[in-house]
Amino acid sequence: MTGADGFVGRRLVRALLAEGHEVLAGCRLGGPEPEQWLGHDAPGVSCLPLELTARTPIDLGGKPLDALVHLAAVSSGAEARNDPLAAWEVNVVGTARLLEVLASRRQTGTESPRVLLISSGEVYGAGPARPRNETDPVEPVSPYGASKAAAEVAALEHWRRIGLDVTIARAFPHIGPGQSTRFVVPSFLERLTQARREGRRSVPTGNLDPVRDFLDVNDVVAAYLVLLEHGMAGQIYNVASGRGISVRELFDRLTRLLEFDATPEPVAGLVRSADIPHLVGDPGKLERATGWRPTTTLDETLWGIVNAEAH
Repeated sequence: MTGADGFVGRRLVRALLAEGHEVLAGCRLGGPEPEQWLGHDAPGVSCLPLELTARTPIDLGGKPLDALVHLAAVSSGAEARNDPLAAWEVNVVGTARLLEVLASRRQTGTESPRVLLISSGEVYGAGPARPRNETDPVEPVSPYGASKAAAEVAALEHWRRIGLDVTIARAFPHIGPGQSTRFVVPSFLERLTQARREGRRSVPTGNLDPVRDFLDVNDVVAAYLVLLEHGMAGQIYNVASGRGISVRELFDRLTRLLEFDATPEPVAGLVRSADIPHLVGDPGKLERATGWRPTTTLDETLWGIVNAEAH
C-alpha cells in the first residue's frame, strides 16, 4: 500500500491486518515511525520507504504482491493549486512509474497483482446539480482534479495494453478524526475554536455555497476492502453517499455541536477559483457490485471529530 501512513492509509492498514493479510506499507521518507501511527499493530507490518518523486527505481520489495492499493498522492486541492507541477509529478508521473514496475512484473510472469487506484470525484468537474455517475464526462477544473484524471488514464492504458488488473475508486470527500487542517472540517473546527478562545463571533471562511458529498473515512475504508475483493478490472466505481450538503450547512452543524453561536465571514483569500458548485456521487454501481453502503451518518461522524478534538 502506498501512502500507508496517511489519513486513510493507516486505517486501511489496520483493517487489512484484522482480516489476516500481510501488509507491505509504503511510507514517506522521513515520515513517522510505524509505532506512532499503528501502535501495537506495528510489528505486523513491513515498512518500505517510498518516494514517488525520486528518479531512482521504485522498490516494492522482494515478495510477490497479491494486490497494491495506490493511495499516495498530493491529496489537497489547495496544495495542488499552490504547486501544480508537484501535483502532476506525484499524482501522474509517480503513478505511471509505479504502474510500470507492476507491468514489468506481469510481463516477466513473476506476478499479476490487483491494483486499486484511488482517484477522486473531482475529476468530474463542474456539471449538473445531480449525483454524478461513472459514465459522466471527466472535465476537471483544478490542478488536483486534472492530475487525478490523468492518473486514471495511465492506469487504464496499462489495463488495455498488457492486461494489468486495475480497478479505480473515485472517492468523494471523506472526513474523520485526525485529518489535516488543509481540509474543510478540521479547518472550520480550528477557526471556530480559535474564535471562541478569543471571544469573537465572526469566523473567516471561503465560499459556503458549494454542495458536497461527505463520507465517514471508515466507510471509505470498507469500500476499498470490498473493491479489492470484488471490483472488476478496467472498471471505475464512485465511493459516495449520493447525498449532498452545502458547506454553509456543514459550518452550521459544527457550530451547533460546539454550542458556539458563530457567524461565517467569507474572505477573498479563502475563496477558491473555479470552485465546483455541486459535487455529489451516485454510489449505485458500487452498491450493485459489492453490496457496500455507508453505515455512519454525517452527524455521527462530525460528533466523533468534535469529541476527538476536545480530548
